[in-house]
Amino acid sequence: MPTSSTQLPALDSINSTQQPNSSIYLFSKFIHPDKELYTEFYNLWIALMVVNAIIFLVGVVLNSLALYVFCFRTKTKTTSVIYTINLIVTDLLVGFSLPVRIIMFYSAGDCLNCSLVHIFGYFVNMYCSILFLTCICVDRYLAIVQAEASRKWRNPTCAKGICVFIWIFATVVTFSILTMAIQFAACCLSKILVLMVCEYFFPLIIIIFFTTRIMCALSKPSLMHQSRERRMRAVQLLITVLIIFMICFTPFHVRQVAISMNPDMPHDVSLLVYHVTVILSSLNSCMDPIVYCFVTNNFQSTMKNIFRKTEPEQTSVDILGMNKNSKGA
Repeated sequence: MPTSSTQLPALDSINSTQQPNSSIYLFSKFIHPDKELYTEFYNLWIALMVVNAIIFLVGVVLNSLALYVFCFRTKTKTTSVIYTINLIVTDLLVGFSLPVRIIMFYSAGDCLNCSLVHIFGYFVNMYCSILFLTCICVDRYLAIVQAEASRKWRNPTCAKGICVFIWIFATVVTFSILTMAIQFAACCLSKILVLMVCEYFFPLIIIIFFTTRIMCALSKPSLMHQSRERRMRAVQLLITVLIIFMICFTPFHVRQVAISMNPDMPHDVSLLVYHVTVILSSLNSCMDPIVYCFVTNNFQSTMKNIFRKTEPEQTSVDILGMNKNSKGA
């Protein structure tokens, strides 16, 4: 994940006398500090820092407003709203990590621990974003296709428990695998692959599966009692999440898999692809607000009223999460 200018200690000292399969050498294949890009591709580094600044400003503003809407202007805290609030928190943490990355480049020096803490924090927040997006998609499927059967599972208490589990799971798994990848050269590649399977490819499969299922199920007569608006918003939400996965998260993980399969990839190629795909993964914090528009029925109007400094006509309601008939909807 994104790192500061702090270099892993062996990056400057790796030479022809070192074993090519050392832990630091293998780990550095996956993680490229900013200083490498700054030294070898200065103009690109400047451009990416400008993009980081834009992502930070846009992401923090949009997500801060969204957090206000869902926490203080949405009275009914349904399962979808709870997952969305946690997603917003992860996006804010990703956004705030971007200026920290720039600050560390200038001030952290050769602090390895600072660099690793930043890498770890970014990994955790990115994978929490992935898992919360997955939860929102599964919740959409249950709300539309399995509304009655899933009623006992789709409640705020259960959703809060799942959110706590996701935070703990992402933290423990990321910390364990990164630690082992650094300390043990023999298992570095396999452990990082395990991380990507657990926290990216498996959620991606789930999202594709449920997106396909819900699109097929919505054409069945048994679901026609659902309001057209509710069905269309469910489809739009799942497709939006899938697009975010493809644009933001897939390039980075494809690059990591490519490195695992071909550790001898040319350094310049690996370096450039790494930093570009990291920027794309950060872009997630700016794209997730699109998802929020499909979670509540008047998120957009509430946001407009905030800027107009007037009270909205009604409080945001989770029309996808509430079990309503077509008349009620």
